[in-house]
Amino acid sequence: MKIKILTVAAKAPGWVQEGYAEYAKRMPKGLSFELIEMPPSKHVNDSERFKSEEGERILSRIREDDWVVALDEHGTLCDSARLARSIEEWQMQGRDVVFAIGGSDGLSNTVKSRANQIMSLSTLTFPHHLVRVIVAEALYRAWTISNGHPYHRA
Repeated sequence: MKIKILTVAAKAPGWVQEGYAEYAKRMPKGLSFELIEMPPSKHVNDSERFKSEEGERILSRIREDDWVVALDEHGTLCDSARLARSIEEWQMQGRDVVFAIGGSDGLSNTVKSRANQIMSLSTLTFPHHLVRVIVAEALYRAWTISNGHPYHRA
């Protein structure tokens, strides 16, 4: 199973790249991440058009058989143990998983409609650069839970 993290963002600062890379390198080869960065659309005065353009670019990177998790502040909260169970389910289905992270205006309705699930990482709002690090850590933590690794001590 491959996990793709699609994110709409300008080039991330070095500390974000290092944080993401740290968790990505810890993952086993059979459960690797692929970070796909897409530059944000040029700012226009129409937020919906802005999100729509980004949404089309996100959708162009998603295959028909991918399991898509849209990250959205209004999605369902998921704890680490539930994420671990989800990863196990996705592996049994034999599908690749795509986590979609929108730009500064969020994800378009077309991306959310395509998603198999809509997940919220927290009731807090995070900068979209930081979200890739949070997702990478959460996936690593979930993997450690499934494999009895001592990283997660809850």
